[in-house]
Amino acid sequence: MGHRHFNGVKTAALFGVMWALLLGLWYLVGNGSPGLLVLFSGFGLAMTFYTYWNSDKLAIKSMHARPVSEFEQPEMYRIVRELSTAARQPMPRLYVSPTMSPNAFATGRNPRNAAVCCTEGILQLLDERELRGVLGHELMHVYNRDILTSSVAAAIAGVISSVANLLFFFGGSDRDRNPLVLIATMVFAPLAASVIQLAISRTREYDADEDGAKLTGDPLALASALRKLQSGTVRAPLPQTQDLADVSHLMIANPFKGGGIGALFATHPPMDQRIARLENMARGMNGGSPHTGRY
Repeated sequence: MGHRHFNGVKTAALFGVMWALLLGLWYLVGNGSPGLLVLFSGFGLAMTFYTYWNSDKLAIKSMHARPVSEFEQPEMYRIVRELSTAARQPMPRLYVSPTMSPNAFATGRNPRNAAVCCTEGILQLLDERELRGVLGHELMHVYNRDILTSSVAAAIAGVISSVANLLFFFGGSDRDRNPLVLIATMVFAPLAASVIQLAISRTREYDADEDGAKLTGDPLALASALRKLQSGTVRAPLPQTQDLADVSHLMIANPFKGGGIGALFATHPPMDQRIARLENMARGMNGGSPHTGRY
């Protein structure tokens, strides 16, 4: 529970920084006007509700996924049914996306309205044990209400960007209209909000890794899957279109080519760190040995 407790505190702290940034901008734009705070908060709530309520539809549409029957995907159905039963949660809808880029995601506003999607690439790349590890990870995103968390973070980041733009074009109080300050605010505030939003996404990935491994009882299965996905997504990345960028944080692996300074803006933690955490978890479950003999 150590990692999970730390991640929960970190997520709360990151949200606190986002709200502090928003309140600081509100003060600059409206000089503390309560009306503007209500206006922008209402706008943020509306964005959050729309994204959260339609998260499954937006993600499925972006990946051109289609629903599949148990006859078409018996292995996928069997694994998800076993895991959802073990978690005492309802069976989600299952989809397959017609792309060879190996990935998977789960979405939906709650467990009763959840959807799990695998690409054709990941179904061909992973064996059953590894796929079980991946599906356990994805189901925990739904059970942990991570879709709501990511929707709120995205909405606050969007409001911060809007307020920063408003400050640039209309200025704040007379003492805040230094052009250099306004330009710096317009650039820095949205950038800072985006970095914090992505940090929240990476923190939730660590939690889903840990909780998914607990659900399956097999951390090394997920570690093995992540190794394959690390090279598989490099060989067959998704095109970096806007609709896919909007849902990329839902996927178990970063679907785009990255590296260098781009790591700062990644929606996922480094694969090596995720694998190392899972191997440490396996050592704790197996009396100090990272190997179970099932590779």
